[in-house]
Amino acid sequence: MSGDATRRLVLRTLMPGFVGTAIPGWLDDALAEGLASVALYGSNVETPEQVAALVADLRARSPRLLVAVDEEGGDVTRLHYRTGSPYPGNAVLGRIDDTDVTRAEAARIGADLRAAGIDLDLAPSLDVNSAPDNPVIGTRSFGADPALVARHGAAWVDGLQSAGVLACVKHFPGHGATTADSHHALPVVDEPLEVVRSRELLPFRGSRASCAMVAHVVVPALDPDVPATFSRRIVTEVLRGELGFEGAVISDALDMAGASGTIGIPQAAVRALVAGNDLLCLGSQTDGPQLAAIVDAVLDAVDDGRLPIARLRDAVARVDVLRSRELGAAEAPAVSADVLRAFDVSDDARAWLGRDGAVAVLQVSTDANLAVGQVPWGPASVGGADASEGDAPRVAVVGRNLVAAHPAWELADRLRADGRDVVVVDCGWPRGGAGITTWGGSPAVSGVLVDLLHGRVAL
Repeated sequence: MSGDATRRLVLRTLMPGFVGTAIPGWLDDALAEGLASVALYGSNVETPEQVAALVADLRARSPRLLVAVDEEGGDVTRLHYRTGSPYPGNAVLGRIDDTDVTRAEAARIGADLRAAGIDLDLAPSLDVNSAPDNPVIGTRSFGADPALVARHGAAWVDGLQSAGVLACVKHFPGHGATTADSHHALPVVDEPLEVVRSRELLPFRGSRASCAMVAHVVVPALDPDVPATFSRRIVTEVLRGELGFEGAVISDALDMAGASGTIGIPQAAVRALVAGNDLLCLGSQTDGPQLAAIVDAVLDAVDDGRLPIARLRDAVARVDVLRSRELGAAEAPAVSADVLRAFDVSDDARAWLGRDGAVAVLQVSTDANLAVGQVPWGPASVGGADASEGDAPRVAVVGRNLVAAHPAWELADRLRADGRDVVVVDCGWPRGGAGITTWGGSPAVSGVLVDLLHGRVAL
């Protein structure tokens, strides 16, 4: 096979992102050479209409281009990056625990994506969030019960794919038991094999999703030394062999420290392909020199035998199935999420809600992980947060993921010392102590929260 032909094969296994709302020259060149896929991120988004025009421009240059996005609903959104998601998110859906509702919400997300011309959604998350202080999954998970996660994950996949958009379950073999974020470190799921099989792997069994995304985590019970992304044992023997998954395997973003922090993205790409990944998510800030270095590294691996050409062809064949797969599009079911059912409200908070008097809603800033980014959340996302403490007798202090050192607690204590009647609200995965937990902070959830705090809806 000629060098040019092998180069075209390599390009068909890569899924770069790019910065900005215009197609850069290096990406235009790569599309002309046969690049098969592109991922969109928050920096590419201004409005859904602008995204649709951008996707149309990409497809004008490469009609069979596979365009992907992380659109989970709830905290992680790309299409609605500037405004916040109009959907409640997985933790809320898990709390409601009605698979018809989950299926319908996913179908609506699929309809949004299809209208924008996007055909692959890197969702849903099938992580079982068994670590309450997990810094990267949290409300992206349907819950801490593997059976619940499995049934809602299946419903979400069915709903999305019924709208004509390919689903990608993640983060195999499970990122929910970790207390480190793979964007910044290499997490370890240090559990016995029987726990990994019955908890982490259960939601992935029998998945009808078109793709599965592999996480940058070490699971010693499955492979003692190698991160899942680079583990042939985990990708090929467990995911494909033991679980029987037949779709394409996609790596999580290779610019994350858990993948490339010590070896660089080009060598991470080689190792991921060797392990059995078919399509490599490169990250949100790919540029021309970086893409060239990745292609060169993979070509070198083919030349020196580390990456058999048969493995490369197999990866390309699976990606081509994605590019050619046509899913029928059905209308979303007429079922909506009763978000209020998901809220956890203590007895003290119920008493607070039942008292009279004006209410001030104070939202306390909370840093988000890189998967979430700077997406509007909480009462502020729906115009329901007050700019100052004022003198209202009742105050709701709102934050998310309220760890012990969160400044929301200090604010609440000071207000109580001043004689104010205070309730603390957590819009994230609860760490304990909040009077109200909403299990999500998207506008779809926050609008209901604001109405509850002001007495416009009742429990």
